[in-house]
Amino acid sequence: MNDPQRLRAWFTVNWAHSQRLRVASYIAGFGVVMIVLGWATLARNLPDAESLVDYETPLPTVVRGVDGEIVHSYARERRVQLQYVDFPARLIEAFLSAEDKTFFRHGGVDLTGTLGAVIDYANPMRRGRAVGGSTITQQVAKNLLLGDEYSVTRKLKEMILATRIEGVLTKKEILELYLNEIPLGRRSFGVQAAARAYFDKDVGDLALHEAAFLAILPKAPERYGRKKFEGMAIARRNFVLDQMVANDFVSAADAAKAKAMPLGLVQQRSERSADAGYFLEEVRRQLIDKFGETAEEGSNSVYAGGLWVRTSLDIELQNAGRDALRGALLRYHGNRGFTGPVATLNPDNGDLTSQLASSNLSINYKGWRVGVVVAPGRIGFSDGEEYPIVDAPSTLKTGDVVAAEKSGNGFRLRAIPEVSGAFLAEAPQTGRVLAMQGGFDSRLGAFNRATQALRQPGSTIKPFVYAAALDQGMTPATQVPDQTFCVYQGAGLGEKCFRNFGGGGGGVHTMRWGLEQSRNLMTVHIADTTGMDNVIKTFKRVGIGSYDPYYSFALGAGDTTVARMVNAYAALANWGRQNAGSVIDYVQDRRGKVIFRSDKRNCTGCNMEQWDGQPMPRFEPSGKQVLDPRTAFQVVHMLQGVVTRGTAVRLRDLNLPLFGKTGTTNGPTNAWFVGGSPDIVAGMYVGFDQPRNLGGWVQGGNTAAPIMKEFVQKTKDRWIAEDFVAPPGVRMVKIDRVTGKRVFEGTPTDDPKASIIWEAFKPDTEPPRATRSDAIAAKRNEILELIRRARQGPSAESKAKESNATRPGDFVEEQGGVY
Repeated sequence: MNDPQRLRAWFTVNWAHSQRLRVASYIAGFGVVMIVLGWATLARNLPDAESLVDYETPLPTVVRGVDGEIVHSYARERRVQLQYVDFPARLIEAFLSAEDKTFFRHGGVDLTGTLGAVIDYANPMRRGRAVGGSTITQQVAKNLLLGDEYSVTRKLKEMILATRIEGVLTKKEILELYLNEIPLGRRSFGVQAAARAYFDKDVGDLALHEAAFLAILPKAPERYGRKKFEGMAIARRNFVLDQMVANDFVSAADAAKAKAMPLGLVQQRSERSADAGYFLEEVRRQLIDKFGETAEEGSNSVYAGGLWVRTSLDIELQNAGRDALRGALLRYHGNRGFTGPVATLNPDNGDLTSQLASSNLSINYKGWRVGVVVAPGRIGFSDGEEYPIVDAPSTLKTGDVVAAEKSGNGFRLRAIPEVSGAFLAEAPQTGRVLAMQGGFDSRLGAFNRATQALRQPGSTIKPFVYAAALDQGMTPATQVPDQTFCVYQGAGLGEKCFRNFGGGGGGVHTMRWGLEQSRNLMTVHIADTTGMDNVIKTFKRVGIGSYDPYYSFALGAGDTTVARMVNAYAALANWGRQNAGSVIDYVQDRRGKVIFRSDKRNCTGCNMEQWDGQPMPRFEPSGKQVLDPRTAFQVVHMLQGVVTRGTAVRLRDLNLPLFGKTGTTNGPTNAWFVGGSPDIVAGMYVGFDQPRNLGGWVQGGNTAAPIMKEFVQKTKDRWIAEDFVAPPGVRMVKIDRVTGKRVFEGTPTDDPKASIIWEAFKPDTEPPRATRSDAIAAKRNEILELIRRARQGPSAESKAKESNATRPGDFVEEQGGVY
């Protein structure tokens, strides 16, 4: 080849090469530009790392009882926030050895680890996620700012954010966030929650092998805590211990001892909670109404705000009220046996035991458990265990949810009473609800019959009819006819003639006697004299309910709740001053600042530096005056007679100054008692959720009053023997309780048959002195009453209670006691 040809060939080759170089440089430059632009785009759309400076860990709400002890927490995740100084050095060293040994040296990204992760990601034999590459700082970025999406893009964002985080937080602050937030299985977030979940310990009490175990959990939190992966967990834990030796954190000898230890995991433990589900659910509802449920609804939300809530829950009273109500429901149920399932699951929707676990149905009574019929004659539980059913009834179907108790090698069905009811106790001076039971067990259903069930209160409403009458000038000694009362109630209802429970009546008697013996006819006469408009205004003023002016409402035909009735009776016990019922005393945020309190009264000059040496400052009275204090005391004084010789005479042998009233609505469909002492007022009822006849023998006195008696007996040390104190303006006068006339001789006694008693009067309303003709008339009335009862016989009383009507005017009440 000649020189020109060689030159042309050389030129051609080199020109082509130069073109390729130029193209390559263009591509490389374009690639760099694209990388820069892509990096800038990723960086521009990332969350602000500075938001972590003020980041607050989502924390559960902790609930305390009246004594300050923790009784519950509202949490969907286990979380406990600690400060950096609270983390033991060994625990920190274990996590550094397992996750990021160069943490204190890198600037957020470990390039060596990242390169290893890239190689692993590119490996065609790789299964699952790439291993390695994420520093602790990157994990903080992922967990708190990015989420768990698995992609190269997310990894790049993670690296960018990690470098930014290192610029705004110190290494200790990053570690504090990490150790408080890292998900570690068993619904635990953070090492303190995990230490309790896996070992039932605080982090400061962890042994070396336990700290090393927690450090392996970030890799596979839902695997290593399971029994079937125990071998893998031990191997990984021992690897972490070896790394701690390599990093000079522990000696080889200490590591060897730790390796020899078993995992030592505890069973998943339930969070501590008082058996007060209805009360605690009411607290939860009120908190959500005030603060929201999740973090998106507010920084002080129930499930993220870390609130500290002081409630009025009194565990001793709660347990006693719960047991007393359950006892009454079981007594009524008697020997009826199995009455059907508490719920039903659909076998077509998958595994029945898994469905049961998801339903959260359970029970806390003796050794009973809630299970589901998984096959004929077999019961399964939420933990997956199955057993034979002893003497299974033929009515059982697959999917039936039932209560059962261990019996030999199987389980025997137990009956949850069909009948239900409610119980609530309150402190009258403050309105604080001390105990609340809204059914047999809240785990079987959240419907709270103490606050949500609208029931007819029957004769428990009568004291407020009498209060209205006392305000209109009547007195406890006023003579009232116990005679037929008929009234035309309009074209729709026609004429209604009221009657006493068991029929009969006659003569005139004192208001006191009418209330003690729960006489319907006397109550309607009193309501008529007082004016039904005044009566229903009194009902509304004390919060029982808003009713039309029908006479039947004076006998308890209107719907109300246990909570309203107890609060109204609390006003009677508190000189007519009513405090709104409350279950929450106050709420503090996570830093301890009070952000809500039920008692909103201020006390001017209560701080020591503000005191001027004058008499000590006092809070103004709480609540609202809804009744004349004198009227309230007069009613309470008469209601003490209900316990001494009236329809609640079963409570007399408690030997306490109790007041109260029984109630039985037509059918009977509800049996009530409401009453108490100067310090504790309680109310309760028994009845079917869909009201139906309880049986002719049921009365408030024999079904509801025993609940109160058992409640008091179980908490006897909480009941003072001091009597109710009369407010200013009340005169105590000796009267003959039969005639209502004033007497000057004789001494009132506690004997329920005594004829001379102390009675409470407002000034200038005292009755005149008794005469001989008064005594004769009283004796005549007593003889007529005895003759009436003898003629009636026991069957008449039962027959009178069989009528069942629901329109206003058709409600009757028990009578009885000593006269």
